[in-house]
Amino acid sequence: MKERGINRDVVKYIAMFTMLLNHIAHIQLLPLPAGVYEAFQDIGYFTAPAMCFFLVEGFYYTSSRKQYGLRLLLFAIVSQIPYELVFHNGTLNMIFTLFLCFLILTAMERIPDAGVCRVVCMLLVLASGIGDWAFFAPLLTILLYRSAGDRKQMAFSYGLICLLFVLLNMVSYRTLEPEAPAGEIVWRGAASGLGVLTAGFTVLVLYNGKRTQRGANFAKWFFYLFYPLHLLILYLLKTFVLVW
Repeated sequence: MKERGINRDVVKYIAMFTMLLNHIAHIQLLPLPAGVYEAFQDIGYFTAPAMCFFLVEGFYYTSSRKQYGLRLLLFAIVSQIPYELVFHNGTLNMIFTLFLCFLILTAMERIPDAGVCRVVCMLLVLASGIGDWAFFAPLLTILLYRSAGDRKQMAFSYGLICLLFVLLNMVSYRTLEPEAPAGEIVWRGAASGLGVLTAGFTVLVLYNGKRTQRGANFAKWFFYLFYPLHLLILYLLKTFVLVW
């Protein structure tokens, strides 16, 4: 019988592809119309919310949380040089943010004192301010962890993050383009939230809770290696090949 839905690795492959589109748009790798670049960016907002879901899931099911956390830290360090070469923004890459999210989950599980736990988690959330998907990824991770097993609550979590993300982008667009019509600011802000909503729909409705039967080990390492390698390739293409 054919398996319904899509497995974890298919969702992650989709996330890698949408991230690639987002990064192509951010560095303007190809001579495309501005509207296409903005669409690529909006599509790419699928990736981080999907990865937060799988981080929480992985935290529950990994055979070794210590190895899981060290793996995230290792690839965060490895990825930082190509990340900085591509974006030149002085921030930490997305895997660092996911590592902070992992530390938040660890704190929520292991610190028995509620007050101390809140302080530690708040400090980790604030620390994400120097990383990619600052604040949004840690907040979504916390919400998903607290609502694990309750799909309505998880859907609410995605909806809340989407609303906050849309509002932030509206403010950003208005600040960067003060002469733009209000209607344009609204629809562009709303479009930026589609990736977040699509990620929520995918992991909560389409994802079947299973992983691929073949090549599971390849898929596991591919997702870690893809991040620094695709950044390095984009940098080389932008710098030495595709010079417009």
